[in-house]
Amino acid sequence: MKTEETILEINLTALEKNIHYLKNRLKPTTLFLAVVKASSYGNNSVTIASHLQKKGLVNYFAVAYTSEGIALRKAEVTLPILVLHPQPINFGDIVKYNLEPTLYSQRIAKLFLGYAEKQQLADYPVHLKCNTGLNRLGFDLSEIEEVLTLLKNNTTVKVKTAYSHLAASEDMNEKEFTENQINTFIAFQEKINTIFTHKVLYHQCNTSGILNYPHAQFDMVRCGIGMYGFANDTKLQQYLTPIMTLKSVISQLHTLQIGDSLGYNRGYIANHITKTATIPVGHADGINRIYGKGKGFVFINGKKAPIIGNVCMDMILVDVTEVPCQEGDEVIVFDKNHTAETLAEAVGTISYELITSMAHRIKRIYLED
Repeated sequence: MKTEETILEINLTALEKNIHYLKNRLKPTTLFLAVVKASSYGNNSVTIASHLQKKGLVNYFAVAYTSEGIALRKAEVTLPILVLHPQPINFGDIVKYNLEPTLYSQRIAKLFLGYAEKQQLADYPVHLKCNTGLNRLGFDLSEIEEVLTLLKNNTTVKVKTAYSHLAASEDMNEKEFTENQINTFIAFQEKINTIFTHKVLYHQCNTSGILNYPHAQFDMVRCGIGMYGFANDTKLQQYLTPIMTLKSVISQLHTLQIGDSLGYNRGYIANHITKTATIPVGHADGINRIYGKGKGFVFINGKKAPIIGNVCMDMILVDVTEVPCQEGDEVIVFDKNHTAETLAEAVGTISYELITSMAHRIKRIYLED
């Protein structure tokens, strides 16, 4: 679909196919949790979650913040929603909107138990975060028994799952470290299983964990970047399709003479006669200044055009001296062929950072084959 403005095209059919591929690598009994935090990695969490729920493709959702879960509930998303990083100030809204908090520290556990008792809750679902080496959030193995003692005979809450997070599952040079994380999580499971009579579900694998450590899928897996089309592995990328295409147009063409400058702070000085194109997308849209000065690029009529000068708030300027084009022509910033991962790697960052930076002001268009 040819565009006449800056848009994000989001292919829901590709999303479904990515999930089918990932689920085909799992045991039939393994549950699938879709990570829809950060606006579903820039795609719009309400639309993505609603579509996945309608299609019956997933069992659970996860968000980072309570506000993200509330937005889903207000959009009539009814599947269970795990809040990965709740704060005490959010406990009231968590219960009001039937969200499921992670207990990741002694402080959070004690505060939520106190809140649950005050509100006279019964078997309210909670999740335990186990720290196996990422050292970001979670109980250490040495302290899990203390929180389990708190929970053992408490009828206000019920531990639904316990989970951990792999730190380097995409890097096979860190296989020993990852296997140690998996073994540590198994040790957590052994301790937890001695406390509760009901079945606690366990999950540790992210996208790269699904692909590289199938023996660690346990009861459920959490998938984020893979759903959106990135495998974190060049050998496996062929099986996944990036669902997001960022398109724009050429607003105006200019010709610089030798010595002419371009953009803020004269970020580019022409050393040859240079034809340039101005494109309406900038750092306010997620194309940060780091992509300027020849590091980033776009594609116009199938040809690569480097971003020159400094990225502006609402515009980028590209060198089209060798690119046949005219005003109004379509511009591909990234798509399934020229991926966000390739563009991000050109400036030393990762696809996650680029796609989650896409501004809400960019019009999103949802496609189904």
